[in-house]
Amino acid sequence: MMSGRTSPRLRPSLAAVPGYTPARVPAGPAFHRLAANESPYPPLPGVVEQLLATAGDANRYPDMWCRDLTAALSAQLGVPAAHIAVGTGSVGITQQLLQITAGPQDEVLFAWRSFEAYPVMTRLVDAAPVQVPLTADDRHDLEAMARAVTDRTRLVIVCNPNNPTGTVVGRAELERFLDRMPEELLIVIDEAYVEFADDPDHPDGIELYRDRPNVCVLRTFSKAYGLAGMRVGYAVAHEPVTTALRTIALPFGVSQLAQDAAIIALRAESAMRARVVALTAERARVIGRLTASGWAVGASRANFIWLRLGDRTSAFADACTAAGVSVMAFPGEGVRVSIGDAAANDEFLCCASRFRAELAAGEGRCTV
Repeated sequence: MMSGRTSPRLRPSLAAVPGYTPARVPAGPAFHRLAANESPYPPLPGVVEQLLATAGDANRYPDMWCRDLTAALSAQLGVPAAHIAVGTGSVGITQQLLQITAGPQDEVLFAWRSFEAYPVMTRLVDAAPVQVPLTADDRHDLEAMARAVTDRTRLVIVCNPNNPTGTVVGRAELERFLDRMPEELLIVIDEAYVEFADDPDHPDGIELYRDRPNVCVLRTFSKAYGLAGMRVGYAVAHEPVTTALRTIALPFGVSQLAQDAAIIALRAESAMRARVVALTAERARVIGRLTASGWAVGASRANFIWLRLGDRTSAFADACTAAGVSVMAFPGEGVRVSIGDAAANDEFLCCASRFRAELAAGEGRCTV
């Protein structure tokens, strides 16, 4: 390496970007991956076969406008094709939404804690993240969020169900919140985990967007549809928003493999729903076992659970890693644990039981 040379000039604002830290997933088939909210099931019927068929055209560029996938989504959701923009997962579209709405001196508002990429992506467009604390029961404080809106606010994100707490915003409270928002302010409802939201009070973002031009709904094929490795998701919004999203989209960003796999996954809707039912049953079993053994576990309507552990968070995550289970730790706050297959969940439950027993033995009591 040559010394004494000046480095290329980069944007000074990058120093304020914390960077996105993915879940720690150690290698090895014996390791149980419960950190990244992935589906524990193999691809849906027909997906692998379609991937093999599409791979033969890997020398060709994909359809930049994702026309076949857009048409399939339009038919399934009952929305105009012009109201759909496909991107590299819902997180990729979130980045695009920030690019079309916010910049220096602007503010982006969301609950906290919520999806860890929100503040990172906000900083990347030189906007300021405004993080409104969750309520004591880890839910969105919509009243506080409404008060936090200023004339500098350019985007508001409501993650529903919320990642990493799994809590939901009810239909009536969300409608009241939307009705209070300025018409020129874009409100994003991030529904990455909507398929797992079995609460009857959970609102359908697609229905809310229909007569609200300032509402955009995000969904993904990464979670319930089991295509996390394909990187494909979509936004549903009114035409000015989706037109802008397509204008700034990375050319050919969504591979043909991803587009074709998503179309097949949509056709396997009944199989997907059956898997969701099985996974939510596992979620209930895990929460029930933890609660019965004295853990404080909040209700979750996603494919993960949230354990608020405070300063014991890192110790618990390390204990899980030592036991061959990866979980997502937010130091000083808590641990998010994905719901996997029964074997992985059982291993996690054993680890949680050992941790609690060791803590009680060491202190003569247990407060987690």
